[in-house]
Formats: sequence, structure tokens, C-alpha cells
Amino acid sequence: MKALFIGDVVGRSGRNAVAAMLPVLAREHSWDLCIANGENAAGGRGLTPACAQELLAAGVDVITMGNHTWDNKEILAFIDEASYLVRPANYPAPVPGQGYTIVEKGGTRTAVINLSGQVFMEPALDCPFAKADTLLAQLGDCDYTIIDFHGEATAEKVGLARYLDGRASAVVGTHTHIQTADEQVLPRGTLYITDVGATGAICSVLGMEVDPVIKRLTTKIPQRFPAARGPARLCAVLLDFSAGRILRLALDQD
Repeated sequence: MKALFIGDVVGRSGRNAVAAMLPVLAREHSWDLCIANGENAAGGRGLTPACAQELLAAGVDVITMGNHTWDNKEILAFIDEASYLVRPANYPAPVPGQGYTIVEKGGTRTAVINLSGQVFMEPALDCPFAKADTLLAQLGDCDYTIIDFHGEATAEKVGLARYLDGRASAVVGTHTHIQTADEQVLPRGTLYITDVGATGAICSVLGMEVDPVIKRLTTKIPQRFPAARGPARLCAVLLDFSAGRILRLALDQD
């Protein structure tokens, strides 16, 4: 069984890149399940029904979220009915949506879980370590379990992966939008990378227009950060569970 996991899709450029480059990737690789983090897909913040449908039409099976889950209020109109959509499972109280989904393909059951970090993130969230324990026990009949750990601190991401080594099939980090070069198979078999990276405009700052970000950094005056446009880079990892391998991918549009 193989799964393609696409890093944070940012704005229209990111969505266009997914649609344009998945067929290109498919010429060299194959996968049974395609997952994309879509919390920045709508203008860089949040997700709308239209943006979700674009990703699904491009070949994405499951969309995971993160700290921008609620930034676009349109999500409230469809998150409860969208079985393909997964928001962080460790919210401290009942909220709309689901923290995991199970996909049945090719005779296998794969659980996709979304967790948010606490370090440098929202500290009021429930402990992701404890929540992972609960969910993995609950989903013990699944053949594979893929966790999107949406977090800022690299130590927290590595720590969770080590904690779940041998219990989760894969732990992949999202949120920082910078692809890390530490893809590996942990001692007990869990596939891991600290951050898959982002799928968005190359000429940008983390997928956002350059000038407003620089102005914010140099003046400290709040700015609006529009998603950048133009040719994009798609960052992803191919998780090959049958062979026990993880392949880091980065593909630029012409």
C-alpha cells in the first residue's frame, strides 16, 4: 500500500499546482491514497467548499487541516458532512467535524488522523500524545494509520513520532511550510518526516506575497498577507508501507 501526502496547499497557486502536477508525478510513481493538508488552500487561510472540491477533483482523497481550520467560516456549512475532511482531533471540547477518517481501498483500511501541536501553538488544546494513544487504541482494526501532526516545534514533532514508533504507520509533520530533509524509517517501522513542506508559489514567503511580510518584519506594523501567485512548488512524501520506505518529493512548475 502506498500513500502520497502533499504538504500545506497555499492559495490558488497551490491548488493549481496540485491539479497540474499530480498527473506528472503519476508518470513516475503510483499510490493508492492521496492526502493533502488544505488549511491554507483558500487564499492562504482556511478552506471553502469550492477549494475543497478543486482538490478532490485533482485526485486528493483526504484533506487534513490545522490551526487555520476555522479562519474561513464557510467551513462550518459543510465540515460535518464532509467525510474526506479531517480537522485536529485534540480540540479540548466538542467542535464540528471529525479528527480522523477511515478510507477503505484495495481491501485495506487506512485511518488518517490530524493532530495539532501545543508548543508555540494554541496551548489550550488537549495533549496530542494522549489523544494519539486514545485514537490508536480505538482504531486498532485498521491496517494502516497515518498521522498529520500540524506543529511548529521540531522537537515536539520528533518526540511524538518516537513516542508512536511501531504503533502508527506514519507520522508526517506539517505547518512550517519548509520541507525538511530528515525523512526516515524509525527503529520500529514508523515512517517519519518533520515537515512535508508547502505547495504554493515559489516567489513568496511561506506562500504569501513577499512585500507585506517584509514590511511586517521590518516595521512591526500589522499587514494583510495575501497568498502569492505564480509558478509553484509541490512538496510531498510518498509513503510506501509495503516496502517500508518514505520518499521525499519536490516538483516545480515550469
